[in-house]
Amino acid sequence: MSQGAHSKLRSIECKRLVIKIGSSILTQPLDSSSESTCVQVERINALCTQIATLKASISEIVIVSSGAVASGFSLLGFLQRPKDIIDKQACAAVGQARLLWQYEQAFSKHSLHIAQMLLTKDDLSNPKRYLYASAALRRLLELGTIPIINENDPVLVDELKYIETFGDNDNLAALVAGMIDADLLLILSDVDGLYSANPATNPNAKRISEVLEISEQITNLAEQDTNSAVGTGGMASKLKAAKKAMQTGCNVAIIKGANAENIAKFFNGEDVGTYFHLPANAIKKRKFYISYVAIPKGKLYIDYGAQKAIKDGKSLLPKGVLEVQGSFEAGDVVSIYTPQHQEIARGKARYSGYECAQIIGRDSKDIAKILGQSYGDCLIHCDDMAILE
Repeated sequence: MSQGAHSKLRSIECKRLVIKIGSSILTQPLDSSSESTCVQVERINALCTQIATLKASISEIVIVSSGAVASGFSLLGFLQRPKDIIDKQACAAVGQARLLWQYEQAFSKHSLHIAQMLLTKDDLSNPKRYLYASAALRRLLELGTIPIINENDPVLVDELKYIETFGDNDNLAALVAGMIDADLLLILSDVDGLYSANPATNPNAKRISEVLEISEQITNLAEQDTNSAVGTGGMASKLKAAKKAMQTGCNVAIIKGANAENIAKFFNGEDVGTYFHLPANAIKKRKFYISYVAIPKGKLYIDYGAQKAIKDGKSLLPKGVLEVQGSFEAGDVVSIYTPQHQEIARGKARYSGYECAQIIGRDSKDIAKILGQSYGDCLIHCDDMAILE
């Protein structure tokens, strides 16, 4: 990776980071003759130390962590990763508790709190649940926690697996990056990046330091990789995730996670891993969707104070809204108008039209008292809003 590539990374001022940690990074064989695994406590401690150091300059960090099944199957007496879906569910339920406990112990040494969020594909395909999940995630970040996300494996069933799962946590990490408008998705892998050939079989294979476009040629390089013994995603999976994240306007890097110091090296501009960076004119696809693709289901008319606030990058609070028009649900896109009936922005409403009508003009602290519950102190969060030029 060239120094120039890392200069571009530093120039994007990474404020929101998603780190994906694979199963093979977190677990190790119990002995040389066994396929059973256990959590690598020293590895988790080293990774958490590096992440805690990053927290001083990158305030919002989310971890998407694999390893629940790999952490659980030896505890339940399985000699290797089970193939039966019900056994995997049981292993995930036991392993997730063990894994989160290890994370909590590691981060507590740095006076940092963690939070757990377990998701299914349905949580992100349902507009209202997606909205509430993203709102909860943002609030956790505002409170200074490090959310740790995994797929909710124990609730999945074999008959529905093909529509309810993300496939692997590389894909989940890309979706989370899009959900929170992350600046960078950092994938910690058991290999140190994308290679020109399979390094396990070709001694002449060379690491590719920088990728500007995930072309068909680049995609073909990943097909030669094989899956890890304890994980579900190989390089092909990581490349698909990288492409998906880049489509949301997020930079991506894949580095070897076995050496925790690679995290610091990457952010210091050293040549580690493979960096997939966006062109200078890239836009956030989610904002593009809100601005130009989604059909607004309602209108909010705002006062001058709210107009200035949202142009300054602030969220839209109920106190600054003068009028609500239209019938819409939470998660729908609505138009935002000035008192002169000029549309200046669009955004995803956190409350339905009926609920908005009851709380406009009121202080945010009154929302719960008026509605009986609160989904946050704003009608539209700044991350879910696009200013129209």
